[in-house]
Amino acid sequence: MTATPLEETSLFTVTGQSDHYWEDLDLGDVLRGPGVTITDTHLVTWAGLTGDWVSLHLDEEYAASTAFGGRIGHGPLSLSLGLLTQTGWFGNVLAWLGLDEVRATAPVRIGDTIRPVAELVVARPSSKPGRGVWSFAYRTVNQRDETVMTFTSSFLVKRRGQ
Repeated sequence: MTATPLEETSLFTVTGQSDHYWEDLDLGDVLRGPGVTITDTHLVTWAGLTGDWVSLHLDEEYAASTAFGGRIGHGPLSLSLGLLTQTGWFGNVLAWLGLDEVRATAPVRIGDTIRPVAELVVARPSSKPGRGVWSFAYRTVNQRDETVMTFTSSFLVKRRGQ
């Protein structure tokens, strides 16, 4: 039996780049990402990566005595897990331009499942040829569809055929 080359058996070609360009979205389009269920491992790993060892996130005894009644996720952890990078829409991003208006509106608890929802609120050509700007109004929502975080994020994106 001879081996079949991978190219002949694959349904998809993965190149690291998506086929989505600046022109592929219109103002008001909404992107939705998959959910992730927050675990103790997320909180401990985030603390280790960032040095954010605040007791509210890691000390159950202390956190139980707060208004939250238990441990909650780090705000920046919720922000990073609420991104849309896993949707395949960002392979032609040339640069991330930044975040604005970040607000944590509700706690994220261990066991919550959060997911991103983002509406395209700015789509304009860049001053440089072959590029455009996308700005999204993000909402990170939990399993009850409650908004736990909001922010806007902007990207410089390749234009088609340029």
